[in-house]
Amino acid sequence: MTKGILINYDYCTGCHSCEVACKKELGLPKGEFGIKLTETGPYEYSEKEGSSPKERWEWTWLPVVTKACDMCAERTESGKMPMCVQHCQAWCMYYGEAEDLVKKMDGGSRWALFTR
Repeated sequence: MTKGILINYDYCTGCHSCEVACKKELGLPKGEFGIKLTETGPYEYSEKEGSSPKERWEWTWLPVVTKACDMCAERTESGKMPMCVQHCQAWCMYYGEAEDLVKKMDGGSRWALFTR
């Protein structure tokens, strides 16, 4: 079965904990990442009737798994979570069988599924 990392990026706060944990675990040099946090925005969109002015802007953070990621093979083979998932402070990252992770996707949030 295929393993994967599922990220609900509606809840990612952009804290970079996943990046730091991954770099340390993999021993990656400066400028290389196993997971890289990307930011999109700010984007302005039409106000909904009755919304506050701050709701007109959106920033989105998305941790993106790179080619350097091996999903912490050594850790996961011993039953542990990948370091990025373990250290996610927003609890918006999940690890497991891709088939099971797809079932978590509720259609009400924005999700990204990365597999190897």
